[in-house]
Amino acid sequence: MTDVRVENLSKTYGSIVALRNVNLEVHGGEYLAIIGPSGCGKTTLIKSIAGIVQPDEGEVFIDDRRVTGLRVDEKEIGYVFQEIALFPHMNVIDNISYGLMVKGVPPRERRSPINEMLELMSLADRRSSYPEGLSGGARQKTAVARALSSGSGLLLLDEPLGALDLKVRGVLRYELRSIVKDLGLTAIHVTHDQEEALSISDRIVIMKAGRVVEVGRPEDLYLRPRNLFTAKFLGEANFMEGVVSRISERGYIVDVDGSSFNVDGDEGLIFLKGEACILMIRPEFVDFDLKNEPGGRNLFKGEMKTGVFVGDSMRYEVEVGDGLTILAKYPLSHYSPEIRADDEVFMYMPRERIRIYRYPEEGLEKELSLE
Repeated sequence: MTDVRVENLSKTYGSIVALRNVNLEVHGGEYLAIIGPSGCGKTTLIKSIAGIVQPDEGEVFIDDRRVTGLRVDEKEIGYVFQEIALFPHMNVIDNISYGLMVKGVPPRERRSPINEMLELMSLADRRSSYPEGLSGGARQKTAVARALSSGSGLLLLDEPLGALDLKVRGVLRYELRSIVKDLGLTAIHVTHDQEEALSISDRIVIMKAGRVVEVGRPEDLYLRPRNLFTAKFLGEANFMEGVVSRISERGYIVDVDGSSFNVDGDEGLIFLKGEACILMIRPEFVDFDLKNEPGGRNLFKGEMKTGVFVGDSMRYEVEVGDGLTILAKYPLSHYSPEIRADDEVFMYMPRERIRIYRYPEEGLEKELSLE
């Protein structure tokens, strides 16, 4: 299985800094996703690993071999572009076998790996078809098969599903992961689709402004992000500015806009009484108290503004004063028709679902900015 190591990688385009001292390790057999806002450097990073872009500083290692400065064809990697770059004058078989042909592999020796790719990608019945006669999904499968036919242990995917419609993307992403795992490959997958990254990767890299913000397992980054930007970018989140009013046995009591919250402590973070902080909770963990029983901690009173059906859940927006709006998501199995616009509601936030963060030096707005 192929390992990848990036050390102190930097790249600028004039006044634009695309990569800032990026360090990253990708383990053999891992499916790693890289996500971040537009212009964050994720495509520059994967192209630097591939050799399409040459970094200004830093090194790239594949299986402890220094490959910085080598061209993509000298690294023996599989690369799949967002644009489905098939040769229009070649049928499926010829497109898949192109890399082997360039390497000088005799036609007879190409036959076995090509047939294997056709079966693996469920393209056997389209072997003689030309790109114009294929669906978007079949064209991208052909592009993936061409990348895999090189025999490389490393597959780089640069927004490979971005040009496909939503339904096809939803199916093909799981097929991609299954193929990578079945073949024992290492995959680095750049995407702008958060759901795609969460559903198929072993680990996710969050990038912002050319830097790696956080790396971790999907469930850890979603449920227990260590960085406020990660919480903001990966899904929806509620952020509340507060002040630590008391230190409790399990953590802290935080005052937010006249309400009091019990919050569990976070290992490695110690807050002092009177210290400003940020609380974060995902919308799906905000619960409505329809009995309207005020009192106690972790309760917020507000006015229901909107309730929107989003397919698998209802998304509510509740105004709680001072410009603060709380988002809540209810699965349809818990949907309550009793809640109406302009209703006064009480919301309960379980202490174990609330994360506490230090107040950012440059302010919350700057910390959560996509730039």
